[in-house]
Amino acid sequence: MTPDRFALMSKFPRAARLLAAGLLTLLAAGSTTAANLVDDTAAALAARPPLLAPEREEVKAGINVVRQLQSHYRQQPVDGALAGKLFDEYLRALDDQRIYFYASDIAELEKLKPRFERALRLGDLDPAFQVFNRYQLRVVERLQYLVGELDKGVGRFDFGKDEFIELERKEARWPATKAEMNDIWRRRLKAAILDMRLSGKPDAEVQKLLAKRYRNQLNRTLQMRAEDAFSTYMNALTALYDPHTEYLSPQTSENFNINMSLQLQGIGAVLQQEDEYTKVVKLVPGSPAERSGQVRPNDRIVSVAQGNGELVDVIGWRLDEVVELIRGEKGSQVRLEIIPATAKDSSETRVVSLVRDAVKLEEQAARKQVIEVGSQGQKFRIGVITLPTFYIDFDAAHRGDPDYRSTTRDVAKLVDELRAEKIDGIVLDLRNNGGGSLEEVQSLVGLFIRTGPVVQVRWANGKVEPDGDYDPEVRYDGPLAVLVNRFSASASEIFAAAIQDYGRGLVIGEQTFGKGTVQTLRPLNQGQLKITQAKFYRISGESTQLQGVLPDVAFPSLVDFDEIGESALPNAMPWDTIRPARYLRIGDFSSMLPELRKRNEARTSTNPDFQYVREQLALLKQTRAQKQVSLNEATRRQERDQMRQKSLDIENKRRKARGEAVLKSFEELEKINDDLAAAGDNAESPVDRAMMQEAGTVLADQIQIYRQRQAAARAAAQQRARATGPLLETRR
Repeated sequence: MTPDRFALMSKFPRAARLLAAGLLTLLAAGSTTAANLVDDTAAALAARPPLLAPEREEVKAGINVVRQLQSHYRQQPVDGALAGKLFDEYLRALDDQRIYFYASDIAELEKLKPRFERALRLGDLDPAFQVFNRYQLRVVERLQYLVGELDKGVGRFDFGKDEFIELERKEARWPATKAEMNDIWRRRLKAAILDMRLSGKPDAEVQKLLAKRYRNQLNRTLQMRAEDAFSTYMNALTALYDPHTEYLSPQTSENFNINMSLQLQGIGAVLQQEDEYTKVVKLVPGSPAERSGQVRPNDRIVSVAQGNGELVDVIGWRLDEVVELIRGEKGSQVRLEIIPATAKDSSETRVVSLVRDAVKLEEQAARKQVIEVGSQGQKFRIGVITLPTFYIDFDAAHRGDPDYRSTTRDVAKLVDELRAEKIDGIVLDLRNNGGGSLEEVQSLVGLFIRTGPVVQVRWANGKVEPDGDYDPEVRYDGPLAVLVNRFSASASEIFAAAIQDYGRGLVIGEQTFGKGTVQTLRPLNQGQLKITQAKFYRISGESTQLQGVLPDVAFPSLVDFDEIGESALPNAMPWDTIRPARYLRIGDFSSMLPELRKRNEARTSTNPDFQYVREQLALLKQTRAQKQVSLNEATRRQERDQMRQKSLDIENKRRKARGEAVLKSFEELEKINDDLAAAGDNAESPVDRAMMQEAGTVLADQIQIYRQRQAAARAAAQQRARATGPLLETRR
């Protein structure tokens, strides 16, 4: 035994007993390790998880995390109230759907609740590990139950019986008996079998795949480490502060740092664990995943394959293990089986193929195009600059390279090129722009205004620091609009807000994400803490947090705002206001907005593509409103076929209105969508194209109304001059 273990035992006797019990468990199993133990399936099915105990470094890290959290923007005292919330959040993090713990477990563990406050202050991890060890025991029992049920054969399940499974058990009561728990899990197993049946897999393959899945999960559960318990507990604590504060374990820290430096040879997707699934949170601009068009935020990964190899089921895997499986050498292929975010059913999966690559600056760079639109019978040429992220080549800039790439430099060149092409106005497309360099936001705003503040940052101590553009040069002073959607976040929200507050341009599209907080990384003795220390505020004094930026002219969306955005995240920090910065508005569109919205509504209410968006969102919300799903195969097939027919009808309605050939089957629609996704950057969906065209038209409307008013004002001035001319002569 190492000196560290002796020191831990002397300080925490209970931890020593847990550790000793864990060692005895392993010795009783034949003087072997858990990793060796689970190689034997029979042993795994009979095994109990080893009792975990905290290491000395984890104790120190826990004390450091609690101490560092005292400087969080949302200052919370470490008291009984926080400890009570932590206990509840920890249970939620472990068993969100209430499918592992019994009511008797909760009653027993509740007795530990009063100890959590003292444990937080002193770095005592014993109560947290007691909860985790009980959880591990229940997980192993459930997985052993599933494997045992599968061994009896898939064919014995009655799929003609009218029963259902609850989709949401967060508010359900904890199971009281083993029979009740077994019934919950029998239904979950039946649902998994039915999903695979509906996707066309024969029973023999279903049994093989599910048995392998659950055995893999069982093996991994038996190999859990103290680090897993500690990370879960620490992140239950950090989650009480806000969604963006988190403890990064040493391995997670390594992955985080790799992602931030954009050196990861992978697919360029940020992932997180949600229940048993690995979920896509966001895509890195210019990455293989983003370029492909096949992967979207909120997609769930079911399995992963290397090249043309066999798909490996990753449901229930640890996040770091899934990341390792997806990561690989540049140029190599990885295949993902995913449940799309828009799927009406978890049986609706598709396999996407991606070639791993490094994220390249050129692929994040701004690009331009010119579109032609009409307003009130007049034609307008609108320049569109698409900006995936706010970037800068720091290395080249620090080397003194006069040609280093940055958002502001690239956009300035594109603006000059568009002006040379005689455009009437410019739309900056910030859809799906998740942020980037704050300095670039400020300098980019400076291309369109003389000087002034762009953003205010309020720190936890209450100090407010305004920052902005102090270069008087204006690159473009013509008509301007900013196009945003729900995935426009952070730095892109600051840009859109500044343009809106100055009255410099119109903001068009969807309500943005609403991330208005600032995080910094702090090193710990083990891992790192990502902590929220400040909030962004608009120059108007309003926060971009939670509310985001509300567009002047709003478009319908395919995104359910209840599912995606800062407001959908638990413990999100509130929206509030501070004193406005000192700035001078450049323009004011308020008198134009009623007419602009009226024209937009008149067009989009009859536009087939916008009608398609509204109907698809309504169908998606209808599906998500379901509280339970039938386990009767005939009923499920009928429901699936009805959903597919509705999707096909919505698409054909759009096609018919546009004079295009209608599709005969849902399979045709799937093939078209797959081909569109496979084309990646080389394709643009009809909906994306319609949104861009309408944004250009709204800007054209604004130009037309402005010119009309200017002409009317000149005519009125001339009329006044003619009317007052004779009078002046008479007076002379």
